[in-house]
Amino acid sequence: MSSRPLNLAILWHMHQPFYKDLVTNEFILPWVRLHAIKDYYDMLVVLDKFPEVKVNFNLVPSLLLQIEDYADPKNSDQCLSLTLKDPGELTLSERVFILRNFFMANWEIMIRPYPRYWDLLMKRGRFVSPAELKKVAERFSKQELLDLQVWFNLAWFGFIYKSEDQTIIDLINKGKYFSHEDKLAVVLKQKEVMAKIIPAYRAAQDRGQVELSVSPFYHPILPLLCDSNSAREAMPDIRLPNVPFRHPEDAEAQIRLAVEYYQGRFGKQPAGMWPSEGSVSEQIIPLLSKAGIKWIGTDEGILLQSLNKMGRHRTSLPAEEIYQPYLAEHDGAEVSMVFRNHFISDQVGFVYYRWKVGDAVADFMGHLNNIRLSLPEDGKEYLVTVILDGENAWEYYPNQGQQFLAAFYDGLRCNPMVRTVKIGDYLSANPPTKRLSRLFAGSWIDNNFKIWIGHEEDNSAWNYLNEARLVLHDANVDKTSLAWQEFYIAEGSDWFWWYGDDHSSDNDAEFDLLFRKHLKNVYQLLGRPSPSYLEMPIKKIHKIRPVREPAYLIEPVLDGEITNYYEWLAAGHFDIAKANGAMHQFETILNQLYFGFSLKNLYFRLDLGLPAYNPEMQVLAYVFILRNDSRHLHVQAEISFSLPAKQYVFKVKNLADGAEKELQLFAVGRIIEAAIPFADLAAQPGDSIEFSVSILKHGEELERWPRDSMLNVVVPSENYALEQWFV
Repeated sequence: MSSRPLNLAILWHMHQPFYKDLVTNEFILPWVRLHAIKDYYDMLVVLDKFPEVKVNFNLVPSLLLQIEDYADPKNSDQCLSLTLKDPGELTLSERVFILRNFFMANWEIMIRPYPRYWDLLMKRGRFVSPAELKKVAERFSKQELLDLQVWFNLAWFGFIYKSEDQTIIDLINKGKYFSHEDKLAVVLKQKEVMAKIIPAYRAAQDRGQVELSVSPFYHPILPLLCDSNSAREAMPDIRLPNVPFRHPEDAEAQIRLAVEYYQGRFGKQPAGMWPSEGSVSEQIIPLLSKAGIKWIGTDEGILLQSLNKMGRHRTSLPAEEIYQPYLAEHDGAEVSMVFRNHFISDQVGFVYYRWKVGDAVADFMGHLNNIRLSLPEDGKEYLVTVILDGENAWEYYPNQGQQFLAAFYDGLRCNPMVRTVKIGDYLSANPPTKRLSRLFAGSWIDNNFKIWIGHEEDNSAWNYLNEARLVLHDANVDKTSLAWQEFYIAEGSDWFWWYGDDHSSDNDAEFDLLFRKHLKNVYQLLGRPSPSYLEMPIKKIHKIRPVREPAYLIEPVLDGEITNYYEWLAAGHFDIAKANGAMHQFETILNQLYFGFSLKNLYFRLDLGLPAYNPEMQVLAYVFILRNDSRHLHVQAEISFSLPAKQYVFKVKNLADGAEKELQLFAVGRIIEAAIPFADLAAQPGDSIEFSVSILKHGEELERWPRDSMLNVVVPSENYALEQWFV
């Protein structure tokens, strides 16, 4: 048990995809601008009240470049262009675009606190179909559209400007009936914040409170640039692109460009790097060392796998091996490595926003104390590293994280057993004493590269990259040309994140289009016709898998409540948030879908994002489409229930003959639970039943889960329990 203070390195990773088309100078999506005014500035300035706390920030150069580009009036995004347009001159399609996109924010945190903004949302409707939007758009007055233009941009300001800038304070207090001048004032304030960001980070670095590190310039997965076959180390059976992508010179260029950009903006050589997605391999070590990078970070799972690669063969590591730096070496080059505590990092990023601030901070400190107590009293200075996204979490925290961050930093400042450190300073005082002669190739996600390669869509994108690179090489153009910049952008990890069946969002089409547009720009800038395949979307409709399949028989109590932890534990689970996949989406009515069965019944549980009797929904119907296609019968049944004014009617309808039957086994409360007898579906043991859930309003579909596929269960036999025993 160690009685010494525990060193804690906090690293906030700041990154957005590269949304800008370098040929048209248009940003396809607005998130760099909006996160700039909400996160990148606030996350730094909040530290002014806690000068004793040392923090690390990882800044992706392509993000900073986009922030700088917004200073040029020639650069804009569609949301900004439509913000500045006179409401009276908006076309119907532009009004629809505004009504669809100008509520893209966390409704509870960023819209509900402002009565006018919330009223506009209510007028549009919380849940509207595309067909409804055209009708709704005609009912919005010019003043209402102007107020919406202002509020969408105003609500995204962070807590610093909302509490300290008089212009923003006055506009929030004014609340409605904004003028054209008010709108211009908001946009000018956005420009003001963006202009402050890079100088503020440099000032914080120069005064010694923060250390700044970088990622490769356009956020590529370095090991896959060096050799796409490196994915086989974690997944030997993975199916890879037709032709391996092997261009370590591109990885070197992405690193070099990042270092040069950092030196130009921050006046010194960066010591550290968070490789994109914490992705590492042995091949990148010499490239990092050559560029002057002294340390990198990745996930603790990579440490375990690397030690096993060296012959350790363990399933876990003791605390004293995890919480210290290592020196990774390859081909005579060396780079220090620190390893991210996966659990604590994810608690901050994905869990604590649901907790009371005091409880969350106490839990964080409790985990640190437990780690400290698990360390030996050997005189070593151990290091816990917490690395996570520094931007996306805060729109889920109350007041955009203001109270949490203040309590978090104050707790660290006042805790005598925790010492916050800059990673470079810590390594200078405590150089690694252990070496990694072998480094496992993987990322912070499951210690592999599955997110970015291996799926048919991912592999197609890699094939297209290879083809474009051959054309670039043959053209023999200067590596500083715009064509090479477009190609380096296309190497970024973000496009591959959305390909495959790992993630899906309402912005899939935009990300797919952007990737292909960057490659098409390469050909255009070279004066060559682009291949016809770049006109076709790579992203295809595919089945989003449930989080888990049914594991055993269930017989839940149908009372509309979560009666106990175990009643749905063996059920299948489809997580809407994971199916949705992107941050900036409309809220969904359905949050979670559980499904399972007993020997006699098919069970469903629906967790809603609003009470089922919410008066906003005049008619709210949940429709299950079930198909029993054993014996080639292809019988379909529709199970629906309407919920107006708390009057619930559950019924099953056989679409073959139109016969209807009311269901008796259901309950509506905090959740909706229903049981459908297999007999009512004419389903026999061994039959496969497929289903989806649709949400309807006035006959228009608002949501469907899964979006483009079906979930499946097999009707159990009387011997199900015995069959499971022998599986």
